[in-house]
Amino acid sequence: MARAAPYDRDATLDAAMSLFWERGYHATSLKDLEAALSMKPGSIYAAFKSKENLYLLAMERYTDRFRALFRERIAKASSPLQGMADYLHGFAALPEEDAARQACMLVKTIVATRSTEPAIAAQSEVYLTLMRDEFRQIFEAARARGEIPADSDCSTLARRFQAYVNVLRLEHHQGTDEWEIEALARSLASEIEALRIGEK
Repeated sequence: MARAAPYDRDATLDAAMSLFWERGYHATSLKDLEAALSMKPGSIYAAFKSKENLYLLAMERYTDRFRALFRERIAKASSPLQGMADYLHGFAALPEEDAARQACMLVKTIVATRSTEPAIAAQSEVYLTLMRDEFRQIFEAARARGEIPADSDCSTLARRFQAYVNVLRLEHHQGTDEWEIEALARSLASEIEALRIGEK
């Protein structure tokens, strides 16, 4: 009997992440997964147990990927606060093929699954909190460095920054004109830069 071809778990999770991110949990069928993953139903369930578990793994991969990209941008910046501003500026220069021109997978998941798949929605909220914690830590680093006032509320700043990121991605998702997105990114980044002591 012919044996099933081995699968590349990383490539498979990337494919699942892309498909789920584009279509969402409910609109993605088993047939869709078969085609995207090049796997038979039995192989999918043997490898990932269930569609729900595969979705959770795809969300984890999504979160890890964007946390890594964020850290990379911050590491290249001249200072913590400048890294935050640069990250926002980056949304104005996303190439057309960049998947980040979609609305956030985690936000889309909460909207689509809160009343139908509470476990998935709850995990999405956990990942959003992880991202917000990343933002908070950078604002805390900026505060410790003396870039922003000592009494700055870094948790609130992190929520504000997360909202900025999500609105930029939503504008891309909606197909807003590039010049408008560039203007918005520049405006939001300038608000972050204005937090710097001596900038106001």
